[in-house]
Amino acid sequence: MRKQFTPRPYQNIGMSHLANVERCALWAGMGMGKTVTTLTFLDHLHNLIGEDRPTLVLAPLRVARSTWPEEVKKWDHLSGLEVASVTGDAKEREAALKRDVPVYAMNYDNIVWLREWYAKNKKAWPFATVIADESTKLKGFRLRQGAVRAQSLAEFAHSEVERWVNLTGTPSPNGLDDLWGQTWFLDAGVRLGRTYSSFQSRWFRPTKNDKFTKWVVAEHAQEEIQERLADICLTIDPADWFDLQEPIVNIIKVDLPTRARSLYRDMEKDLFIELDNGVEVEAFSAGSKSSKCLQLASGAVYLDAERYGEGQWVETHYEKLDALESIINEAAGMPVLVAYHFKSDLERLKRAFKQGRVLDADPMTIADWNNGLIPLLFAHPASAGHGLNLQDGGNIIVFFSQWWDLEQHDQIIERIGPVRQLQAGYDRPVFIHYIVARDTVDELVMARRETKREVQDLLLDYMKGKSK
Repeated sequence: MRKQFTPRPYQNIGMSHLANVERCALWAGMGMGKTVTTLTFLDHLHNLIGEDRPTLVLAPLRVARSTWPEEVKKWDHLSGLEVASVTGDAKEREAALKRDVPVYAMNYDNIVWLREWYAKNKKAWPFATVIADESTKLKGFRLRQGAVRAQSLAEFAHSEVERWVNLTGTPSPNGLDDLWGQTWFLDAGVRLGRTYSSFQSRWFRPTKNDKFTKWVVAEHAQEEIQERLADICLTIDPADWFDLQEPIVNIIKVDLPTRARSLYRDMEKDLFIELDNGVEVEAFSAGSKSSKCLQLASGAVYLDAERYGEGQWVETHYEKLDALESIINEAAGMPVLVAYHFKSDLERLKRAFKQGRVLDADPMTIADWNNGLIPLLFAHPASAGHGLNLQDGGNIIVFFSQWWDLEQHDQIIERIGPVRQLQAGYDRPVFIHYIVARDTVDELVMARRETKREVQDLLLDYMKGKSK
C-alpha cells in the first residue's frame, strides 16, 4: 500500500531549503526522512519547475540498488517520479542509463566507469543535479590526492553540475576534519578553505611527539565552522520532531540475490507442503518449520545434521551484513545493540565486525557497555530479558534476525527503551532498526508483531497468497 503524503515540519523545511539554494547539505539521522524529502524536492524540480536534465544519486550499492527506487513507490505524491538503478554488471548499467527517467541512482564505486562510459560513447555529461547520499564517503577528498572516485567526481562537480546536495546523518563521524572534503563539493572551498592544508592550519593546532605530529581541534573551531556552514546546511534533531516517549522505528528492506532467492523458494515449498497436509499444526511447530526460511533470509542456513554433522551451516548472502554496516556508519561511533537469533548469525557478525562483543554472563560485559567501552554489542533476546539495565550504554538497537517470540522481542527493546532512558536522565530518542528480507517470512514476523496474530494463521494465509 502506498503512503499518503502528509508533510511534516522537517520535510517542508528541507524542501524550501533545497529549493532556495543550488548547493546544500541535509544532515539527519537514519529514519528521519532524508530520502523522501529529497525525492519530494526532485519531483518538484522535474515535474513542476520543468528541469529537463536528469539527476544522479550517488549512494552505497545497497542503497542505490534498492532504497531509492523503492522509496518512490511508497508515496502517493511521488507517483510521477521514477528512479532507475544503475547497478549490476556493465550491461545492466548501460541498459539503465539508456532509460528515459528523471533520476538515476548509482553506487560510488562506478563513478569512474560512468565518466569513461560517456566519454567512450561521445556523449555530453547529462546530469544537472547530483545527490551525494552518505556524503561522508567524500570526506577523504583532497585537491591533489585522495581516492580516485572523489577525484573523478571533482572533475565535473563545479563545471558541469548546477545543483549538488549532500545527505548524511553523521557529517563528522571522526571529528571536524571530516567536513572539508564533503563541503568542497558544495562551494569549492569558499567557506572552509580552498585547500585542506589551509583548512587544517586555520582550525587545528599541531602537537608533536617523538614519532609524528598530531593535529588537534582549536578551541574556536567548532563555533566558527558551524557559523560558516549555517547558510548551506540543514540539521534535523529527532528530539525536535518526535515524542521521545515513543521509539523511532526504521524498517530496512534488503533483496535476496538470485542464488539465495532460488534456495529460499525451494525451502518455502517444503514448508508449504508440510503445512498443507490437512493436519492441524501447533503454533510452535509452525514456527519451527519456518526456521529454515528465516535462516536463509538472514544469510546462512544450517545443513542436514545426519549428513553433515551437528551445527554445520553455509553462508548464502551478505545483504543484511551490508545493511548493518550502513547503520553502524550512520551511528558514527554511537554504541549499537544488535539482536540476533541464530548461532550462525552470531558467528557471521563476529567475523564481519571485529569491534563487536557478545552479551554474556560476565558482569563486566554489561559494565563495559554501560560505560561506553563497547561500540557494538551482540545479544540474543533470550539472554537480555528481565532485570538487565543497558540504557546507559546506548539508544540504538538493530534486529538483524527476525523471530516469532513477541515477549523476547519486547524485552530486549525494554533494556534500552524510552522509559529507561528517561528514568536514567537521558533526553534522547530510542532508534529501532529492523533489517528485513523482502518477500520472505521475515515480513510475516513483522506482521505478527503488529497484529499479534498466531504464527500458523500468518503462514497459512501467506501460503494461500503464494499459491494464487
